[in-house]
Amino acid sequence: MRWQDLRRSGNVEDRRGMSGGGKVAIGGIGMIIVLAIGLLTGQDPGEILGNLQGTETSQSAQTRPPGPRPDDKTADFVSAVLGSTEEVWAEIYKANDAQYEMPKLQIFEDATQSACGGASSAMGPFYCPADQKVYIDLDFCNELRDRFKAPGDFAVAYVVAHEVGHHVQNLMGISNQLQEQRGRISKEEYNKLSVKLELQADFLAGVWANHAQQMDNILEPGDLEAALTAANAIGDDKLQKESQGYVVPDAFTHGSSQQRVYWFKKGFETGDLNQGKYEDIK
Repeated sequence: MRWQDLRRSGNVEDRRGMSGGGKVAIGGIGMIIVLAIGLLTGQDPGEILGNLQGTETSQSAQTRPPGPRPDDKTADFVSAVLGSTEEVWAEIYKANDAQYEMPKLQIFEDATQSACGGASSAMGPFYCPADQKVYIDLDFCNELRDRFKAPGDFAVAYVVAHEVGHHVQNLMGISNQLQEQRGRISKEEYNKLSVKLELQADFLAGVWANHAQQMDNILEPGDLEAALTAANAIGDDKLQKESQGYVVPDAFTHGSSQQRVYWFKKGFETGDLNQGKYEDIK
């Protein structure tokens, strides 16, 4: 991915080495479940943790050591990707006579506190609508490459763009519409709506990639395949099979591998928001 010349975002909060409390200790099968369902979620992380037994929270504060870090290049890359999403969504909003409200992105280590509650790095990247922030532990980038066999810069860019997609949904009021259904409908029906939200975020990540390519020619050979590999690797069916040995479609919350690949590709191929309206996602 050609990212070196992209504008770096000024909305990045670097808290590596300064978790500031909220370390989450999860025992036994809980860690496996959180890892399986937490990757690339836009859900309230406190809710996920609260549904697990044996979850404890302890306060922790650290001081970041001086000098460069091994993951500084990754942090710089994430800032460049966020800057690209800001450019793209600002242009899309401007074309629709609106102004884009940029989210912030917090880089953290091990654990952090958000307006949605405490979260650990095991949950993967997430978006908190309450404070309009994307949260990411950069160790996830290594896990994406090593465990999920999805290497390449553009695989990480897809992850960041997906979470920014949740921010766009929040601005559009779609996230609130889903939250209003909580407790009013069955768990199965709510899961179906949650799947639609996640798949639309994949679509919006594809829309970003389409416009970023037109604006800055960011793609190199193999980049699109890297994003599709990541989308395929984190489908609910694959994660369920890995964590419990079998697939339960009614318990999907983010969509199957096939669905995630389809909607990212559709966003990338069309670049048209009208092609991925929430009510049309399936």
